[in-house]
Amino acid sequence: MNNIKNIYCVGRNYAAHAKELNNEIPKSPFLFLKPTHALIEASGNWISLPENQGSVHFETELVIKVGRNYEKGIKVDDLIDRMAIGLDFTLRDVQSELKKKGQPWLLAKGFQHSAVISKFIDFPGMEELQKTDFSLLKNEVKVQQGNIKNMIFDLQTIIDFTALHFGLGEGDIIFTGTPEGVGQVADGDHLSLVWGDKVLGECFIKL
Repeated sequence: MNNIKNIYCVGRNYAAHAKELNNEIPKSPFLFLKPTHALIEASGNWISLPENQGSVHFETELVIKVGRNYEKGIKVDDLIDRMAIGLDFTLRDVQSELKKKGQPWLLAKGFQHSAVISKFIDFPGMEELQKTDFSLLKNEVKVQQGNIKNMIFDLQTIIDFTALHFGLGEGDIIFTGTPEGVGQVADGDHLSLVWGDKVLGECFIKL
């Protein structure tokens, strides 16, 4: 956790999720950033989220960690060394207002504890990665499930685009987008971040 640098996030990277929020499907990767103060590990702990700012939505995502500095032409399997399952928490009502005003999403996406991650595990390589689903359990009930095979922009496109426009180096992480099924959290919810059939992280919500 201490050596994580930039936190990049890919928005609208699953068509079904874009449709459920009535958003247009992007024609190129759509990225935003979260501050490092947003980052917190799901390790059986209570996580405090903003209250009295409207609904807080979970968005479950595969998170990749860059193991070396990017070089043009490098492949995903040579650049990414670790992975985790993450939650991109969103103040949905705040985000809706910001969209109406044409303003940046930082207030809705960058608050403290808005970037939750499980423990990191070794990156298995692109071929193996596509054989396993990631999911979120809320109070022991599966509420989201995804697979990178269904991404609009694959991991190679994401890392190349990110490096070209912002730079990409060792210690950076990328939240790669959420599938459909996002929803609201409530005080006391128990969330489990799952890779295949293994729980990599869990937390309890405090509002």
